[in-house]
Amino acid sequence: PSSLFLHSFIDKFSQADSRGWTPLHEAAAQSNQNLLELTVKVSGPDSVKSRTLQGQTPLFLAVEQGLIENASLLLQHGALPDSQDKDKDSPLFVERTDIVKLLLQWGAMVNQSGSHGRRPLHEAARRGKIELVNLLLLAGAHPDPRSHYSLTPLALAAQGGHLEVVETLLRKGADVLSQARDEASVLFEASASGNPSVISLLLEYGADANVPRLTGHMPIHRVAHRGHLQALKLLIPVTSVGEVNNSGMSPLHSAAAGGHADCLKELLDAGYDPNYMLHPGIRRGYDDERQSALFFSVTNNDIQSAKLLLENGAMANQDPLKCLQVALHLGNYELINLLLRFGANVNYYCRVNTTHFPSALQYALKDELLLRMLCNYGYDVGRCFDCPYGNSHFPEGYEGWTNSVIKDTLFCEVITVTWLKQLSGQVVRILLDYVDHVTFCSQLKMVLMEQPEWPDICRLQENPRCLQHLCRLSIRRCLGRSRLRSPIFMSFLPLPGRLKDYVLYREYDLYGRQSNTQ
Repeated sequence: PSSLFLHSFIDKFSQADSRGWTPLHEAAAQSNQNLLELTVKVSGPDSVKSRTLQGQTPLFLAVEQGLIENASLLLQHGALPDSQDKDKDSPLFVERTDIVKLLLQWGAMVNQSGSHGRRPLHEAARRGKIELVNLLLLAGAHPDPRSHYSLTPLALAAQGGHLEVVETLLRKGADVLSQARDEASVLFEASASGNPSVISLLLEYGADANVPRLTGHMPIHRVAHRGHLQALKLLIPVTSVGEVNNSGMSPLHSAAAGGHADCLKELLDAGYDPNYMLHPGIRRGYDDERQSALFFSVTNNDIQSAKLLLENGAMANQDPLKCLQVALHLGNYELINLLLRFGANVNYYCRVNTTHFPSALQYALKDELLLRMLCNYGYDVGRCFDCPYGNSHFPEGYEGWTNSVIKDTLFCEVITVTWLKQLSGQVVRILLDYVDHVTFCSQLKMVLMEQPEWPDICRLQENPRCLQHLCRLSIRRCLGRSRLRSPIFMSFLPLPGRLKDYVLYREYDLYGRQSNTQ
C-alpha cells in the first residue's frame, strides 16, 4: 500500500495542466526555494528537462522571473543551461548580468543562435546592457555575428543609440560597413536614434554616409524625417549631394514630411534645392502624385515649414494637385494667404469635376473672407459670368451637378442649384467689386431676382462704374495676374503706396484686418 501511494503521489507531480505546466514548472516560477527543492526531489531527475507547450523548461521559467536561487538549484539537479523554448530563445536572452554569469559558469553556449538567428550578444547590444556585453565578449562571444536578417549587434546598438556598447564592439573588431538584407548600413540604423555621439564615432571608424538602403533612403533622409538636428549637422558635410539626387528624393522632403522646420532650415542653409522634385517612381507611391517638399508641408498644415521653403525660393505651382487647393481644403487662412503672397496660382483648374470658372471658388462660396482673398490675388472673376447660353439658358430638368463628372460646368449652373442658390446674391455682389459691367444669363438672373441683394446688384449694373474703379481694372489688366501675384515685383513697382494698395484691393482685405485685430 505504501508503494502504491508513493507511485500515485509521484504521478500527481508529473501531471501537466492545459498549458503543459507541471508542479515543477509552477514551483520554478515562484520565489519559494524550499517548495522547489521538495518538488524536484518528488518529481525525479528527468523532470527538470520537461517542457511546457511553449517549450519552456523549469530553468527557463526561473530565469524569466529573475529567480537566481531557483535557477542555481535546477542547474545543480541537471537542468540544461542551453535549453531553448519554442521560439528558440535561450535562458541567456535575459537582462540580468548575475543570471547570465551563472549560466555561463554551468557551460551555456555563448554563441548559440536563437530566434531569427540572433545570439545573446544581439539582445544585450539591442538593450544597451554594457556590462552584459562585456561579460559575453569575455566568455568568447563573437563580436560581429549576423542574424538571419544580416543584422549585427553593432547595428542594433547603433539603432538604439547605445554609445558605450557601440564603442566596445568597434574596438573588438565589429564591421562598421556591414549591411542588413535591405542594404541598410550601420550608420543608417544609427540615424534612427539620432544620437550624435554614436554617429560621430561611426564616422570616425570609417562609416559611409552615402550608402542607401534598397528604398533609396540614406542616413541623412532618416535623421531629417525624425528631426535629429545635431545628427543632421554631422551628416550634411559628409553626404554627397550627387548621391542624394540619385536617390530620387531630397532630405528636404523628409524634413518637411516629418514637420521639422529646424532641420529644413539647416538643409536650406546648406544649399539643398527647395524645388527638387520626387522621382516619378517614388511619386507613384502617393495617390496625389506629390512632387515638392512644399506639398509635404502644406498637407501637414505646417505653416512654419511652408514659409521657410517659400522664402528660400520654393515654387508654389509645381505639383499636379496644387498646394493652394490642399490649403483651401484644409481651410487654413494663414496658409492660404502665405501661398497666395508667394505666387500660388489662384486660377488653377482641378482635374476632377472640371468647371468653366477657376476651381478655387468652390471652397469660398460660403466664406466672404476667403472669397475676397482669392479675388484680391487676381481671381478671374470674368469667367464666372461667361455663359454661352445667354438669355436662353433654361435647360429642362437640370439641377446642377450630377453624380457623374461634368466637364466644363458653368458658374451659373453651380450657384443656382437648390442647396446653393440662397448664397447666389451675396457671392455675385462680392464678385461685381472686381469687374466692370457683366451680363447675367437668364438662369442666373432668375435666381438672383429672388435674393435680398438684387436691388444693390441692379444699382451697380444699371449705372456707370466710377472712373477710379475702371482705372484700377485697367492697371490690373496691364500688369497681368503673374505680376499681381508677385510681392517682389509689386514692391519695386514705381507707384505711390496708396495707389498700390488700391490696385491690390486693400480696402477689401478682410483677412488683413482680422490679423491686425488679433
